[in-house]
Amino acid sequence: MTEPTALPGRPRGGALSGQATARAHCVLAPNPSPMTLDGTNTWIVAEPDSDLAVVIDPGPLDEGHLRAVIDTAEQAGKRVALTLLTHGHPDHADGAARFAELTRTAVRALDPTLRLGGEGLEAGDVITTGGLELRVVPTPGHTADSLSFHLPADRAVLTGDTVLGRGTTVVAHPDGRLGDYLDSLRRLRALTVDDGVATVLPGHGPVLNDAQGAVEFYLAHRAHRLAQVETAVEAGHRTPGEIVASVYADVDRSLWPAAELSVRAQIDYLGEHGLIDG
Repeated sequence: MTEPTALPGRPRGGALSGQATARAHCVLAPNPSPMTLDGTNTWIVAEPDSDLAVVIDPGPLDEGHLRAVIDTAEQAGKRVALTLLTHGHPDHADGAARFAELTRTAVRALDPTLRLGGEGLEAGDVITTGGLELRVVPTPGHTADSLSFHLPADRAVLTGDTVLGRGTTVVAHPDGRLGDYLDSLRRLRALTVDDGVATVLPGHGPVLNDAQGAVEFYLAHRAHRLAQVETAVEAGHRTPGEIVASVYADVDRSLWPAAELSVRAQIDYLGEHGLIDG
């Protein structure tokens, strides 16, 4: 999911779990790994004076974590009334069905196969549970079903895996497509410029206090990687494995399989745009 790079967007220090904005509280899942960083960030989002909460990405199927999310909401005087998914990867969504059972809530997602007991999510939808305003922002690229959620009152955006709190995101070929991902980053940048979004609440890693800086870092990083892949192909490296060994030589080898997914997506993108022979 991530490759180590310079840290974008001024990551916020301190504990990852806890209150991040006036309306967003993080409960960190106990599933750390090279691909999930410190673990999956499950977000409880609610108006301060409401007794209803929305949970975004219940995380893995871990009974202790799911109950900790419910307990955290209840300790704040809130009842979980709705569950949302940013995308269907297991570290975000495998616990959704059990969480829905525990909370008796619907699960809304872009992918119809992930929905439970409710309608889906589409671009332009606005969630208004308990007076909360969450705007659905389509951000495909990491996966085809990736969504972000704009929280205008906190000038924040919950990005799932589209923008992480540390490192950069894998475009998960073949489901993920680089052209879509670049368009999604530009869409997020427009939120920072036109709508005043200042804070990224990511699916993994710390909160980012400079949303525009983070997104611009991602765009620059992608341009740099594309140039590196193009150069590697021109130098005679043909297979994704060969390209990874050349371009990602300084990256931990445990991340090379994920890097190969991104390379495949980059090769497709370069071929589609006539920058290398398809």
